[in-house]
Amino acid sequence: QVQLVESGGGLVQAGGSLRLSCAASGRTFSGYPMGWFRQAPGKEREFVAAINWSGRSKGFADSVKGRFTISRDNAKNTVYLQMNSLKPEDTAVYYCAAAHKAYGDNWYIGEYEYDYWGQGTQVTVSS
Repeated sequence: QVQLVESGGGLVQAGGSLRLSCAASGRTFSGYPMGWFRQAPGKEREFVAAINWSGRSKGFADSVKGRFTISRDNAKNTVYLQMNSLKPEDTAVYYCAAAHKAYGDNWYIGEYEYDYWGQGTQVTVSS
């Protein structure tokens, strides 16, 4: 089992920045691809960003490209989502997830690819 705990959410004005963290515990974290998803009120959960196990390969939703970055520190069992130039439409609960696919080169967009999920952290962007 892998336990994931997100932190770093909060209230920020449009144009501001936040850095979300996802701390993992339990089984080996370093080999797992990781992803960030978000769910806005009344909407389906959607893909935001993902990173492969080494951190060399990353992917982003079109809506966040150029504004968000994803990184990981395997020594600290933590993955990060740096969010810049935030917009009101980025308001959502943000979830991190881990895919039980050890040491692959890929990252994943589909929720069904992920086996472990955190509880989520609220991000609210005011206009």
